[in-house]
Amino acid sequence: MFTGLISDLGRVRSIAKGGDTRISIATAYAMDSVYMGASIACSGVCLTVTEKGPDWFAVDASEETLSCTTIGGWRGGTAINLERPLTLADELGGHLVFGHVDGVAEIADRREESDSIRFTVKPPAELARFIAPKGCVALDGISLTVNEVEDPAFGVNIIPHTAENTSFGGLAPGDRVNIEVDMLARYVARLLPQSRPEK
Repeated sequence: MFTGLISDLGRVRSIAKGGDTRISIATAYAMDSVYMGASIACSGVCLTVTEKGPDWFAVDASEETLSCTTIGGWRGGTAINLERPLTLADELGGHLVFGHVDGVAEIADRREESDSIRFTVKPPAELARFIAPKGCVALDGISLTVNEVEDPAFGVNIIPHTAENTSFGGLAPGDRVNIEVDMLARYVARLLPQSRPEK
């Protein structure tokens, strides 16, 4: 489990395709404190450390993961938002993020707004009902507040700190991002009676 507060901006070192795809990622984490088999959120995707070195680690991504996320488009040098798992002693500064990506959204617009950057994001149609004004959403692993919803898109503001310390600073219209909707919204929707077609 994660909070959506990015603690390192890594870079893809190499990608090796096989039965699964092995991705090596450069990081500033002290890797002697990261054990084999640990989970790290990589641009919002919870992945398992399968190999590591002093300033890098490797993860394996299955075909299922590649089909549901942006990982299939990663190349050498791609910026990766990294977050280590939440511990019981940590401050919960974002919102609960599970690292279970729901789909891929598209950046529809980017514009400067005072010192911030306003992004308009178009989610997959099946996820739109889980996104509400002032609600939470994780984009490429970053915990963000939804400013407004104007179907079929929604808006978020990125402050300078976030733009400088995550991959969001380099995003442009047409780019794709991993999206995880708020888990609470999912459960509420599940509990609500479903509308039934009239006979």
